[in-house]
Amino acid sequence: MRAAVFHAAGDIRVEDVDRPAGPAAGQVLVAPLWCGICGTDLHEYAQGPIVIPTTPHPLTAACGAQILGHEFSATVIETGAGVTNVVAGQRVSIMPLLSCGECYFCRRGLNHLCRVMAAVGLSYQSGGIAELAIVPAANVFALPDGVSDLQGAVVEPGAVAAYGVDTAGVRPGDTVLITGAGPIGALASLYAASLGAKVFVSEMNPVRAALVRGFDIGTVLDPGAIDVPAYLRDATDGIGVDAVIECSGNERALQAAIASVRSAGRISQTGLHTKPASIDPMVLSEHDITLSGTWCFPVTDWPRIIDLIERGRYPVEKIVTAQIAMADVVERGFETLLSPVGDQVKVLVSAASL
Repeated sequence: MRAAVFHAAGDIRVEDVDRPAGPAAGQVLVAPLWCGICGTDLHEYAQGPIVIPTTPHPLTAACGAQILGHEFSATVIETGAGVTNVVAGQRVSIMPLLSCGECYFCRRGLNHLCRVMAAVGLSYQSGGIAELAIVPAANVFALPDGVSDLQGAVVEPGAVAAYGVDTAGVRPGDTVLITGAGPIGALASLYAASLGAKVFVSEMNPVRAALVRGFDIGTVLDPGAIDVPAYLRDATDGIGVDAVIECSGNERALQAAIASVRSAGRISQTGLHTKPASIDPMVLSEHDITLSGTWCFPVTDWPRIIDLIERGRYPVEKIVTAQIAMADVVERGFETLLSPVGDQVKVLVSAASL
């Protein structure tokens, strides 16, 4: 079968690989429909291997060349013995996190913090940018008729963004700043608006800013043109916003988040910083500000996110700006998304011919 395989930094090949064996007991064989290219995938392509293991992974034994793709929808082809949650022919969304179920964190329901966590498409035998994939049945969630194949592939980043907003305790009527309008920031803006928040989005990139402006859910600000914290103080009678979802992983954005939030406000650090960032912790203390990190999402969140999408409350498909064939994944996917002049925000890849 054909698959997009990571070999090294700058080296992703669409090539023939062995068809997965199985499915064994408790496993499901699926045919991916759409798969998103994530920021983690981009980091692997540009600088990796980072998450992709170079020695056998302690949970999955995966090592070396890796079939990519962890944000995907699929059709069930075959189920292994004992699988009862899905049947052949069903459309599904894949929750990619794999956990041991036995460590300190797993025993407390914090499986996304498992000490040996792995992920489909990063540290596992299969991935979603392929014609076929094997996944554990526990990671497969049926899609109702009201959720499209495309939406099913955006459940994963939708869950990441929702976790960031939920961690900041956003409530109806809150004023919320979202820093960065990449895929996660764009989704966070949609989710916060669905909760009844008044949304402000800070984004310098004109393509991303235009995308979010088209959602018509709040005010989009250019931090290169205005002083965002000053603007928000003026807009909130000198108080500051109730919450900030920091989605850029940028030092200046984090500093702006701290300067923009009100006393006793909440900041959720959802974007991943690739290097240390300097802040003044005294400001957190003086103003009773809560700064919380988020990692991935609760592994139990798939049914809730799917339900929100089905009811039209979380239109995750709005962030998708391109749909491409697997053969074009490097040039029209990875290279375009990494280009300083790239014109895409969220790219979905199909294993089928388009």
